[in-house]
Amino acid sequence: MVNSPGKRHFLDSPYARLAALGCFALSAGALAYVHRADLYPAAPRPAAQTDDAYSRCFRDGAAPIDKMLAEKTIGEEQARLFRMRAEARCRAQTGTQGGPPGAPPGLPPVR
Repeated sequence: MVNSPGKRHFLDSPYARLAALGCFALSAGALAYVHRADLYPAAPRPAAQTDDAYSRCFRDGAAPIDKMLAEKTIGEEQARLFRMRAEARCRAQTGTQGGPPGAPPGLPPVR
């Protein structure tokens, strides 16, 4: 199909170029929306400082364990066992509901 010499094809018209520019803008906008977390990362939140009775008790109980581990007085297995015992003692003293060892306080126990 050959066009007549005085008539331009639609794809050569300004309307087609405007449609292509619109498609490009929509595609770029969609790509920016999908990757908005990569383009504008959220500011890091400071770590929550918990200062409840359980946290204080466990922090005080874990400090000597960490010190003994650093001095090589005890091994990793013993340190893990001592931390579990300190956690159980702190949960019992503060009345915090227990969960699996190492879980944050307040979780329901594992069944």
